[in-house]
Parts: sequence; structure tokens; C-alpha cells
Amino acid sequence: MGLGQWQKADDPVVQDLLNSSRGAAGVLVGHPFDTVKVRLQVQSVEKPLYRGTFHCFQSIVRQESMFGLYKGIGSPMLGLTFINAIVFGVQGHTLRRLGQDTPAHQFLAGAAAGAIQCIICCPMELAKTRMQMQGTGEKKSKRKLYKNSVDCLLRIYNREGVRGINRGMVTTLIRETPGFGVYFLTYDVLTRQLGCEPDDSYMIPKLLFAGGMSGIASWLSTYPVDVIKSRLQADGVGGVNRYSGIADCVRQSLRREGWRAFTRGLTSTLLRAFPVNAATFATVTLFLLYMREDEGGKDCEPASRSLQQQQPQASSL
Repeated sequence: MGLGQWQKADDPVVQDLLNSSRGAAGVLVGHPFDTVKVRLQVQSVEKPLYRGTFHCFQSIVRQESMFGLYKGIGSPMLGLTFINAIVFGVQGHTLRRLGQDTPAHQFLAGAAAGAIQCIICCPMELAKTRMQMQGTGEKKSKRKLYKNSVDCLLRIYNREGVRGINRGMVTTLIRETPGFGVYFLTYDVLTRQLGCEPDDSYMIPKLLFAGGMSGIASWLSTYPVDVIKSRLQADGVGGVNRYSGIADCVRQSLRREGWRAFTRGLTSTLLRAFPVNAATFATVTLFLLYMREDEGGKDCEPASRSLQQQQPQASSL
């Protein structure tokens, strides 16, 4: 059964609760991996602090405690509700306007959703990145530039205006548009091939596998752009701006590090992609069963419908 065949009208209140639980689970499980990814992406190649993914994990926990892995989590937690609403509305509306449910239309609908949600995603990730970089290697930061994610955005806005809080918008758009398209396309193709039917006793494992692999495919398709985005958004944290723009960032990265620059943090990202989706889908399913227990039986349509809203990032993917 294809992804579009799961789309049926449901109680909007239940959908909102599902979206919130889905997003929160994904952020809680995935944020430590995201922190490691960002640290590896933007660290100095001349004086690297971390040798790799696992060394970065160990160093952050040892030097900054477990809470160091969750720096900047406030931003995605605040933004996920708005992003889910935008993605759900745009993707569903676009798919209806396109008419026929095909893999190509799933890609186009996902791409449209990815492009529109950048309005929220870009400032959210800017604040997240700045908070993740704050106090690197310090258990208690001696000088905190930002109190929290909201304070971070306000300070950036006061100094640089609207352009400042939208730093990295172009790279975010380049990443999110095809990234969401690949996610929805991969998920649709896999669910069709696996035969995810409501009466299938292995439906949930199939959905978990399809979602996890879709997240991995999405990240692989856009990861080099994510590296550039992180470097541009982290640029200037220490008071020094190294890059004048996207092209300059690409040139400097290639000159200093070669093509490997665009794979830094990839291991952490791929380790994050599958379990985040697994936690997301498991939470939705359990929550759905709890909400529908008085109706008897398993109604998995809303769960499957909510899977369409999963981002490649992140987001959230």
C-alpha cells in the first residue's frame, strides 16, 4: 500500500497530540547525535578537538557532562509544532492538487513541504547551532553569550536584523527541498514494496524499517550541503567571520580539507537517523493505541499518516 492511500480524515486533536509526541520523541533521542554532528562539522581542521564520532561523544560527556549533549535542544522543541503543522498542511495540499498518488508526486509534495518549512527551520537551526557551540569543553561556561535559544535569536536580531536570524537560509532551502522529496519518495516506494497493509502482523516493523531507511536516504542525498550550512551558521561565534558566503565556504573547505570536509559528522548523522525514526514511530503507535483503546482493535491509519510529516534534519530526520 502506497503512502497516499493512508491519508484519511482523522480527529485533528488526536493528530496534534500524535504530532507533538512524535516530534518530542525524535528530538530527545536524536539531539545528542546532532550535537556531535555539528561539533565535528565546524571544528578547526588545524586544531581539532575531536578525533571522530565516538571520541566526540566521550569528550562532551567527560568535559561538559551529559547535559552538554543536549545543548540547544530548546530550539527544536519549540519549533517542531510549527514545522509539523507546515509540513502536514503543505504536503497534503500539494498531493491533493497533484491528484494521482504516484512516487513522483510524493517527491514533489515532499519537496514543496521542505521548501516552505524553511521559514521556521532556518532560524531554529541557527539558534540550535549557536547554543551547541557555546561553552565547548567547559562543564560550566565561564561566559555565556546566550541564555537560551530565544535569547540567542533576539541578540542576533538586535545586532544583524532579519538577515542575521536567516543566516544559512539558502543552504537550508537547498538541503530541505530535495531532502524532503527523497524522504517521501523513499518511504512511499518502500511501503509499496514491503506491502504495509493494516491487517499485516508485521506492519509495524515494516513501517519502522521504511521510515528509518528513508531518513538515511534523505541525509545521504543532501549531507554536503548540511556541512556548509552548519559552518555558515556557526561562523562568527568566536567574534571572527571566516566565510563571506556559500561559495567562499566551499572553496576554503576544499582547500584545507579536501572532499572529506563534506563528510564530517556523517557517521553520527546516520547513527541518529534510524533510531530517531524508530523512536518516533514507536511513540506514535503506542500513543495511538492508548487513544483508541475504547474503540477496540488497532487503527493504524493516523500513525501511518503522521509518518508523512517526518523531516530529513533533523530535523529533523
